[in-house]
Amino acid sequence: QGQFAESGGGSVQAGGSLRLSCTTSGYYYRHLCMGWFRQAPGKDRELIATIDTAGGSDYVIDALQDRFDISQDRTKDTTSLQMNNLKFEDTGIYYCALDGESWGKSARYCYEKLRDFNSWGPGTQVTVSS
Repeated sequence: QGQFAESGGGSVQAGGSLRLSCTTSGYYYRHLCMGWFRQAPGKDRELIATIDTAGGSDYVIDALQDRFDISQDRTKDTTSLQMNNLKFEDTGIYYCALDGESWGKSARYCYEKLRDFNSWGPGTQVTVSS
């Protein structure tokens, strides 16, 4: 059974940047849909970015695509979320998600499949102070 671990969260001031990482083990990394959810205080968990590690296509929701970027590092079996110009409303817990069956189509297809993900890790806390 594969595992994954989120890291990279922290506390930053508004306007700052953070880079989150999700490192996998026990999976064939090149055959995965991977993504990032976030849950702001008092709100539902929301899928915000996905990547198809087979083809490399990626997707970030419209509201965040000018500030956030998802990428992969096949040498480290790691998917990262680069977050720039952070705002107070980006505060929350960020969770990694993956699907080992839906890869090979597109990041948008991954998005539809990962919406049903429910095998959560502990996540990583991001706190942005204004």
